[in-house]
Amino acid sequence: MDCICADATRPDGYVRALRGEKAALLLTDPPYCLLTRRRRGGDLRDNRNRKIDRAPAVRFESVRDYRTFTGQWLPLAVEHLQPHAPLVIWTNFLGKEPIVSTARKLGFAHTLGEFVWAKRTRNVNANEQVLRVYEVALVLSRTPPPPPDLSKPPLPWSVVTGYDDEGEGVKWGAHPHHKPFSSIAPLLLTWSRPGDLVLDPFAGSGSIPVASVRLQRRTACLEKEPEWVARVNERLKQTASA
Repeated sequence: MDCICADATRPDGYVRALRGEKAALLLTDPPYCLLTRRRRGGDLRDNRNRKIDRAPAVRFESVRDYRTFTGQWLPLAVEHLQPHAPLVIWTNFLGKEPIVSTARKLGFAHTLGEFVWAKRTRNVNANEQVLRVYEVALVLSRTPPPPPDLSKPPLPWSVVTGYDDEGEGVKWGAHPHHKPFSSIAPLLLTWSRPGDLVLDPFAGSGSIPVASVRLQRRTACLEKEPEWVARVNERLKQTASA
């Protein structure tokens, strides 16, 4: 399936992307709860020109605004999921509470865990690599987790990797929400099966849809910026033909 150019806070994109089918997993990387940087007088602070300060990154005036945003897109996505489909949603520290509280209102009462991506970075003043930055993927479910089965290997709950160890981030536009395959694969392998349909309403540069195809899942994805939609569809085309 192609990536659909659509706004995740509007229902029409989901209808076009899923074509009447229900997804077995919601795995997505929405805008994080990054707050607008202002001085005490209210003026905007200078742009530091970091990845999170450049388009298409989004900033919000308050956590309340982010909660409103979450309440606009998440219920729409849930409408297109199978009854027992889990939610796996990437976020930052401030985004956890708005996402969890919104999910609970939709019946996802159980937080199964937080998958941690420890981002390997280099110390500016030394040739040392450190893990001072991390991002998390919340795993939420309508049903409680099953009792531990000691005969099976434990679920993976963390990964250590750099932003662009595989070179795909820069190759496809250096999207601020790019995720390396190694940070997405454990989630797909744990919470979906080959042939499952995976819904991603915030495709960005295509990290999640492409990983889904690489692991023999099917993808239904949305992205509102036409430039990035074109990149996602080209990535999907190249991945499918590889």
